[in-house]
Parts: sequence; C-alpha cells; structure tokens
Amino acid sequence: MSRPLRSYLRPYRRRLGWGIVWLLLTNGADKTIPWLLQGAVDGLREGRLERVRGYALGVVALAAGLWIVRTQSRVLMFNVGRDVEYDLRNELIRNVHRLGPRFFQRVPTGDVMSRATNDLAQVRLLVGFGGLNVVNSLFAFAGAIGLMLVLSPELTAWALAPYPFLVLLTKVFGGALYRRSREAQAALGKLSDVAQENLAGVRLVRGYALEDHEVARFEKANERAVRANMRLVVLRGLMWPLLTLVGSSAALIVLWRGGAMIVAGELTVGEFAAFNAYLAQLVWPTLAFGYLLGVLQRGRASYARVRELLDAPPEVSSVSEPRPLPAVGAVQVRGLRILYGDRPALDGVSFEVAARGSVAIMGSVGAGKSTLAAALPRLVDTPAGSVFLDGVDVTEADPRELRRTVGYAQQDPFLFSTTIERNIAFGLDDPDATDAHERVRRAAAEAAVLEEIESLPQGFETLVGERGVQLSGGQKQRVALARALLREPAVLVLDDPLSAVDARTERAILEALDRAGEGRTLVLVTHRVAAASRADRVVVLDEGRVVERGTHDELVARGGLYARLAARQRLEQELGAL
Repeated sequence: MSRPLRSYLRPYRRRLGWGIVWLLLTNGADKTIPWLLQGAVDGLREGRLERVRGYALGVVALAAGLWIVRTQSRVLMFNVGRDVEYDLRNELIRNVHRLGPRFFQRVPTGDVMSRATNDLAQVRLLVGFGGLNVVNSLFAFAGAIGLMLVLSPELTAWALAPYPFLVLLTKVFGGALYRRSREAQAALGKLSDVAQENLAGVRLVRGYALEDHEVARFEKANERAVRANMRLVVLRGLMWPLLTLVGSSAALIVLWRGGAMIVAGELTVGEFAAFNAYLAQLVWPTLAFGYLLGVLQRGRASYARVRELLDAPPEVSSVSEPRPLPAVGAVQVRGLRILYGDRPALDGVSFEVAARGSVAIMGSVGAGKSTLAAALPRLVDTPAGSVFLDGVDVTEADPRELRRTVGYAQQDPFLFSTTIERNIAFGLDDPDATDAHERVRRAAAEAAVLEEIESLPQGFETLVGERGVQLSGGQKQRVALARALLREPAVLVLDDPLSAVDARTERAILEALDRAGEGRTLVLVTHRVAAASRADRVVVLDEGRVVERGTHDELVARGGLYARLAARQRLEQELGAL
C-alpha cells in the first residue's frame, strides 16, 4: 500500500507543533499592530500626541518581536521539509538497490535521477514552504476575519463577498495544475535521461561523429520540457489576475461602503484604518494563493512520481526467516527456468559443482550464459527449488549473505569514478582499515593486474575516470576480478572475463583464474575454449538449454557444438599467428 506523505511528518511532529506555536505568535503580533494603529489614528484626531507616541513605540516593539518569532517559525517549518526530503532520499536509494533489471528496462536512469533530485526538491517545497504557508494563511484568515467582525460585522460581510470565487478558482485550477505538473516533471525526467546518455556515451558520440544528431535529439527533448513547463506557466499566469481581482474587489467594496459608514457616523476613522489594515493582511495570502496552489499541486505530482520508485516491488525478495549458509561452496542447479517476457532465457538447466571444484559455462551469444551467472547470486528472480548452495535453496537464504558467499564479476565491469584502490576495496566493510591496502595489493596480484597498476604514474591512486574510461578493457576486467577476489567468497562467478582482452592479457587472466580457483568453487562463463579447458567440467548452452556436458577432452572427442567451437577458435589462433 502506498505510504501517504503525512506519515513522514510523524517523527517531526514536536518540531511542527512548536513551529505552529511560533506561527500563532507571529499572527498574534501581526494582528495587534492594526489595533495599535486604530488607537494612534483616533488619538491623532483628538490631538492627544502623547497617546500617539505610546502607540507608535508599541508598534516598533511589536515589529521587532514579530521579526524574531517569524524567523523562528520559518526555521522550524522549513527544516522539517528538508528532513522529510532527507528521509525520502535515503529510502529511495535503499529501494533502488533492491530493484532488478526489469525495472530499469522500463524506467531509464536519467528519469530515476530526475525523481531523486528535482522531484524530491518539489516535495521539500510542498512540506516546508507549502505547509508553513497553508497554516499561516489559515491563521491569517481566521484572525483577520475575526477582528474585522469585532470592528464591523456589516463591513466584513461586504469585504468577503468576492471570496466565494476563490473556492471556485481552486476547484477549476487545482486539477489542471496537478495534471500539467506531472507532465512537466515527466518531460524533465526524459530530458535528464537524454543528458545522462550523452554524458555517459560522449566518446562514442564523438567516435561516430554524431554530435549534430545528439544535439538535435537533446533539443527535441528540451523543447518538450519547455512546452510542458510553459503550459504550466500559462495556467498559473491565467490564475494570478483572477486572484488579484478577488483581492482588489474586496478593497474597492470596503472603500465604498466604509466611507459611507464613516460619513454616517457608524464607524470612526481609526476603526476604518484598522479594518483596512486587517483586510490588507488578507490581500497577500489571497494573491499568493495561486503560487501556493501551484507549489502544492506540483509537490503532489512529484511525490506521486517518487512514490512510483518507492512502491516498485523488488524482483528478489527475502524470506522472513532466512536459512544460514555454510559457505562451503557446493552448487547445484536443478531444472532452472527463467523467462524474459514469453521467451525462456533458460529452460531446464541442470548441473552440479562440488565444493572447491570448477565448471565452465560455454555457448554462443544469446545462449543464456549471463542469465545463468546472474541467477547463482540471485541477481535475477530465481525460481524456488532451482538453485542450491550447500544444499540450501537460494530463495530461502538472505540475499545479502548469499552475495557475500557468491562473488560475482559481471561481463561489463562497472568502475566508480575514483581511484583504482577504492574500486578494488569497494567490497571491504572498512576500506580505510590499516590492512586494507595490503589486502588490495594481494587481490590485484591474484588478478594479474598488480604490475600494471604500479607502473602507472600514480599507482593505486590513479583516477580511473567515468566508468573506468582511463583503463583498457582488460584492465577493467582484472580490476573487477580483484574486487571480487578481495571478499574471499566461497563461490566465484566470473561472467566472460576474456571478452575484451588481447592474447597476452588472456594468458595473464587465465593464470589468474587458476589462482582464483584455489580454495573456492569457480563458475566460469566464457566463450573461449582455452579458458573452459581449465575447468573440471564444461556445460554447453544453446538457446537456453544444456546441449552438452562433460570434460574438455570428452566434449572434443564427441564432435558436437563444443568441438566445433574448439576447432574454429584453434583455426582463428593459427591464422592470427600467421
């Protein structure tokens, strides 16, 4: 069930309460000033200047006190908006970490970023600025109208005659503002996605000389965002004159009727001045109502967009009472079937790996190798009764404990825009521990990348750039391998670690794989026979099904798909040597 925004205010209800008290004091001081003005005007007419001086000093003292209480009320109320934004941002990042690849296929990264920044800023305005001004407006209207009634019930009735139109305007414009706010925020999210793609792929864009095409695509998204925002601006622009008309009409009516009442002796000049001062205190809330309504509706629309992220169900959920994992390393896959839409990515896959054994998963592109690799640490929704680690169904284990036990290095390694050392140490609980650097060095040596790192001018302190742009493909893969090895997992799953390397680097990684397999279970997803031949067993996939299994020698002798792959790669190697 979607959580209402008001539930995020509960931890701050004491501060909100004090903020409301300060707002009440602010309005009390504000409403006292016209009363003092009334006495000063009437005293001036009577020629009692000492009385006027006393009232004037009272106004000065109240104005100073009003500055203090007004500032305090805003500090309290606005900070609650910032705290709610902080809580929502933390909850959002926690939930994003739980979401699976299918969600990000539907919602682009740029749109997620827009919701986490721009939409949350609008929610902060809704809670802080919007909440303060709603409460303040209620106090302002209640206090001013009550004191106006004390001065003259008849003139109050005349003054409030135009205000029913305010209710009508709220009903007419409120729904339209909400719809157009959602459209504007969605257009901004699309614009953020296009910008994020261009920043991430800037080298590709330049490499294909597609700058003009991408500029045109950005301009198109930018135009859509501007149009959506202009539709919102136009709507708010139409609303402002109508709200001004309501406030101005009330002032004109009071001037006409109040003047007649002064002439008739029904109202003193001081009372009329005080009445006008109270009416003036309603003018700003009335004029600001359009802006406030826009803030409220835009905040509501933004919260609905943020709520879509917070309410998105994770593809992988944990059980209430997870079973512990012995972390020995025996892996069993039984009839694993995973669908992508209506198409099976894996269909009835079964194999076993003994603890500290090794298996190579072979197959052509699209055979389901990467899906199988992601299923072992349960990074995709793995069906119950399909994957077991040390006899424990992975769906019955805590996902965090499972992923600490099963180390996973993906095919396209992701590196953070920081130093090499920080990227390798990412898996450590405390990257700043005294022994962290030595452990990082050992992992780098085990992954056959230590010498290359130390040959760089800044060594381990070398910045890798956005997504590791400063490193070669092979270096990135070995840094990712070192990161996986650093956690010392019982099972190591490597998804095609030879996909972006030359022959020399391939030999280094193969030697690293031999060392990586010592003392742990190794599941190697690869398209290279040279790597698969080092494993105890080989499982060959084709269109999501197991078509062959056995040792390297057995499969070569069998003359099937694996043997054909081996023959083709051997021929490619011989041609490359020539």
